[in-house]
Amino acid sequence: MKRNEIISEVAPECPIRNVLARIADKWSLLVLYTLENHRGPMRFSLLQKQIPDVSQKMLTITLRTLEEDGLVSRKIYAEVPPRVEYTLTGRAGTLLPHIDSLILWAKENMPAIMNDRLKSHA
Repeated sequence: MKRNEIISEVAPECPIRNVLARIADKWSLLVLYTLENHRGPMRFSLLQKQIPDVSQKMLTITLRTLEEDGLVSRKIYAEVPPRVEYTLTGRAGTLLPHIDSLILWAKENMPAIMNDRLKSHA
């Protein structure tokens, strides 16, 4: 499946399914969070260092997807070698408070969730 395809053919106009399919994958939220915390343009190599378990291919795909959705802006500088920087857009700024709330919720609930997981495997 291509990353720009809508997951649900049953309800292709559903904003929940459509948008969450794009931003709730393994890497998108981490990329947005990393760009937010850097508070300025980031080069690809720095992003990859900040998210060490993402492959170069997946980071490239994730950045392209976020750019297609207007959440990340890419600026290419005509230099040798070429320099590319990524920043968050205004649209991403409206999403970040929700991501931050989700991260806070995850941090607060992680111990209890891990405890429940252990119980279910005992």
